[in-house]
Amino acid sequence: MTKPVTPHRSDFARSEETTRQQRNQLASNLKRHKAPNEALLARRRTLLRWAKWVLPGTALLLLVSIAVWPEVDRLIHAGSASLRDLTKIHVENGSLVGATYRSVDEHNRPFMITAQSVHQIDQERMDLVSPVADIINQGNNWIIVSSRKGVYMQHANLLDLTGEVTLYRNDGLMIRSPVADINLKQGVIASDMWVRAEGPFGVLDAKGFVLSQHDGIAQFRGPGRIILNDDHKTDTPEGKSS
Repeated sequence: MTKPVTPHRSDFARSEETTRQQRNQLASNLKRHKAPNEALLARRRTLLRWAKWVLPGTALLLLVSIAVWPEVDRLIHAGSASLRDLTKIHVENGSLVGATYRSVDEHNRPFMITAQSVHQIDQERMDLVSPVADIINQGNNWIIVSSRKGVYMQHANLLDLTGEVTLYRNDGLMIRSPVADINLKQGVIASDMWVRAEGPFGVLDAKGFVLSQHDGIAQFRGPGRIILNDDHKTDTPEGKSS
């Protein structure tokens, strides 16, 4: 019977010195990685509580910023448009040249007034040269009114036009008169002097008119005269004459 051979591994053949060094190294590693104390645990618990509030709050802030960004973008572009308008303005002999004024009426529809030059008389009144009023009415239709001179009462939003007043509406209606008064907030245009209206319906002469943009009414005061086109025998410019 043969004697069993005892296996021999070189990695187990360590000296006592080597074993002692390895044990010392392991003990030093355990000291460096000791368990956290109470102060460290308390600090970690505080950080976790903060994270439970800060992370959801940050997510909510991001959602709100996404929701309001279109409005912020609109304000940025509106500010850019205002800056572009300001760059076109310069002062000449105490008057603003190339001025533009924008606002909205009581129905939140925009209107714009431009003028070749503006001379501010006081905090309320401004005298305009070659004013043009660009107005949006119901159904997103537009009206442009121009004249040689005008007076704009800023806080009341009243525009008084004199000298070759011309009103043009995008449906083809054109009205001419020596004077016209515009209430920009209420969307009403009126004149108490002679007026000529031309359009697809024909030609109408009258002693004055009132045009309410938001109500869709055009009223002409008589005595007057109307000449209808053959294909518009019963149509008048969205209103009546009296």
